[in-house]
Amino acid sequence: MIELGLTRIQTLLQKTPQTWKAIHVAGTNGKGSICAYLTAMLRANNISCGRFTSPHLIDRWDCISINDNPVLEAKFRHFENLVKTRNDQLQAGATEFELLAATAFEIFEAEQVEVGVIEVGLGGRLDATNVLKNKAVTVISKIGLDHQAMLGNTLEEIALQKAGIMRAGVPCVVDASNPQNVLDVFESHSKQTGASLIHASPESSEFARSFPSAFEPHQIQNLTAAYEAFKLAYPQYAQSADILMPAIVNMKWRGRLQTLDITPLVKQPREVLLDGAHNSQSAKVLADYVNKRYRVGHPPRPVTWVLAASDGKDFAEVSRHLIRPGDAVAVVEFGPVDGMPWVKAMKTDALLKTMHLEESSAQHNGHQDTLGSIKWAVETAAGGPLVIAGSLYLVSDVLRLLRDEETQSGQT
Repeated sequence: MIELGLTRIQTLLQKTPQTWKAIHVAGTNGKGSICAYLTAMLRANNISCGRFTSPHLIDRWDCISINDNPVLEAKFRHFENLVKTRNDQLQAGATEFELLAATAFEIFEAEQVEVGVIEVGLGGRLDATNVLKNKAVTVISKIGLDHQAMLGNTLEEIALQKAGIMRAGVPCVVDASNPQNVLDVFESHSKQTGASLIHASPESSEFARSFPSAFEPHQIQNLTAAYEAFKLAYPQYAQSADILMPAIVNMKWRGRLQTLDITPLVKQPREVLLDGAHNSQSAKVLADYVNKRYRVGHPPRPVTWVLAASDGKDFAEVSRHLIRPGDAVAVVEFGPVDGMPWVKAMKTDALLKTMHLEESSAQHNGHQDTLGSIKWAVETAAGGPLVIAGSLYLVSDVLRLLRDEETQSGQT
């Protein structure tokens, strides 16, 4: 279950030092990418760093990395057991996410990293990661409507929860492309808190003007925010564009506009676009990308989709952005999420009903058969564009299927 609050994790970490400094990243969309860009910049300058993001993509421990490498399973389980034992002894009653965050902090301390790049799990003010003691800089990315039941029903209410990561004397970088009402919330809270506010805008960033033209607008925005945060944390390295740029260009962030070769799964040469877009804002970004890169020609080429969604998401808005007349759609239910039992997939019947597809549209109810749905989509697409999206948990299932298939093929 999700239960916000800091008391339980404070109990877990009361005797755990935090000798490393932290870059704390909140927001609705883009915060994971900002964490990845920051890690690339830090590693390009040989700064030892840990990264904690959520959710995991394939294995529970891959959400924790040291110097951009996922922590080894044995090390993860050692510190996880240490934290769980402490939780039992202190009767802290920590949630699964709080146990995971505490495990990450223990690993960072044991590895003696210089800096930890920490993504907020949910919200900010009452998120378990907000127990960070040594924040060097905070970052707030794009704000959108998501998790309204826990964070509020308006952008202003959600923004205030995200702004809760600000600290007195600690600079906060905010995505300047947010609506003015959101920026006003940040401005007001920064004054109350005593945190200086920096607006990250590509238009006013000399560094942003050096980004390759292949980058999408939202990527440039996230990169600008990451660079402003890096510049504040390590001003002595901020001007080294010749060092930073190759690291940024070569950075890989799975599940975000990722071109994936699924040949081993479908036994024929085939690539797909894999993206975890799961709310209206991220779906709009994905749709813009697909429309520009894949719907080429006159008339525009139709797209075949494999889609899933978490229960409770506004899938009507997601599908409204993505699907056009003539597209083909397969819907599936992703499997159980390790360590996150509260996450449930939306039923495929509900997905189909929500989308209001035209009767002439090719559609497939895959229920819980992700592989079968992908194979249907490959045949239906007949060489045309194929996109898998709607949930990072579906992304996880696809990556896991591919890894398992490659492992089995390697053993035969």
